Amino acid sequence: MTNYHGIIGIARADITPPVGIFARNWGAATHDVAAGVHMPLTLSCITFQTDKNTQPLVLFSADLGWWKSAADERNLRHGILKALSLPEERLMFCLTHTHAGPSTFSEDAGKPGGHLIIPFLQQLQETATQAARDAMAAAQPATLTWQYGHCALAVNRDFPEPGADRLVVGYNPVATADDTVLVGRITNTAGQITGTIVNYACHPTTLAWDNQLLSPDYIGGMRSVVEPATGAPCLFLQGASGELSPAEQYSGDTSLADGYGRQLGFAVLSTLEGMLPPDTALAFTGVVESGASLAIWKKSPAPADTTLMAEMATVEMVLKPMPSLAEIEAAWASCEDHVMKERLWRQRGIRKTVGEGAVAYMPLWIWRLGNTILAGQPNEAYSGFQLELRRELAPAAVAVMNIVNGYAGYLPPAASFSHQSYAVWQTPFEKGSLEQLIRSATTISQRMIRTA
Repeated sequence: MTNYHGIIGIARADITPPVGIFARNWGAATHDVAAGVHMPLTLSCITFQTDKNTQPLVLFSADLGWWKSAADERNLRHGILKALSLPEERLMFCLTHTHAGPSTFSEDAGKPGGHLIIPFLQQLQETATQAARDAMAAAQPATLTWQYGHCALAVNRDFPEPGADRLVVGYNPVATADDTVLVGRITNTAGQITGTIVNYACHPTTLAWDNQLLSPDYIGGMRSVVEPATGAPCLFLQGASGELSPAEQYSGDTSLADGYGRQLGFAVLSTLEGMLPPDTALAFTGVVESGASLAIWKKSPAPADTTLMAEMATVEMVLKPMPSLAEIEAAWASCEDHVMKERLWRQRGIRKTVGEGAVAYMPLWIWRLGNTILAGQPNEAYSGFQLELRRELAPAAVAVMNIVNGYAGYLPPAASFSHQSYAVWQTPFEKGSLEQLIRSATTISQRMIRTA
């Protein structure tokens, strides 16, 4: 259990776009627009300050999928930064990665329902800015306490296709999966819970091509369990879930997503139930001789750490050989297969994001909240990212987030490049890029932890 004490504010806003917005997220889909709403899409914001007069760290979580355009993401984030007069390292805009959300790609404007995308992005920027202001206005002295728990929802999804020489994206029953859930509990000076943070790694791909409803996927069901039980908003942070997903997925059945959400929600509540009171730790007080020699541990005051630090760095990643933007656009224009056309459209966005050079400089955000590290980066890292950081930084609690402040592609481990798989095909990055990210995040985090 680790603690941070500071001035913490929380706000929540509805960001559900209009029904009819372009929402084709699957190559296998036969529909283009959202026909309704399963659960509202939300934006949550938490601000952290050492006192009311200092610049905050601003953490957003939005029920959206991923960015197909670096320009769209940059316009949103830089607009928020400008409105709040914040430097770039002090804001992380995280996406929950639902695959049942609207398009966030302004270049989809000419598609059915695409005329709603740019107004939605504009409204999203305004809503996020106001949420940050609301959070700061409501901010009060509070303690953030972290505890690890476990949830068996996530499974490995790199499945060796029977009779073929490739990995397909689906449940692999013989591979292990990281089941760690990290829960943050925010309590005010009266000991009341004012918010929770959940960091868990599992692709929200329950709802797929047969689903026509806007949905946060299992994250909505998780909140529907946690928030009534705590009486406070719950902010979700998608972990390093590159190869992790639910076992049964690609469904049109919203009740499946709701059930997965309850599974994670009850794991969160179990973790919360196991936490000590804020600013408290168990301390060894001596031995009582009985039938056995008994070690006595009792609750004792443990003042929380008030350290607040933020750093933004860049990680140089070598790019794989890939077609130029002009070649991709020509192939897309001539393609008549709707699945391949969708893949080419996504590849076009990736090429525009990483540029035409031989390397890309990908951003990395590291925050220290007390004796906890938050690491956010824009790509879909495999779970080795969080497993290795936790190992290297223990006993500090570590929250790792995918799809933060941008998006380009997957980051599989070097060993995966010997397989034929979607992640290896999709990523623009060469073998070794995940390992480079891990080294950079570890080095920065260790330096922060050593800082008095």
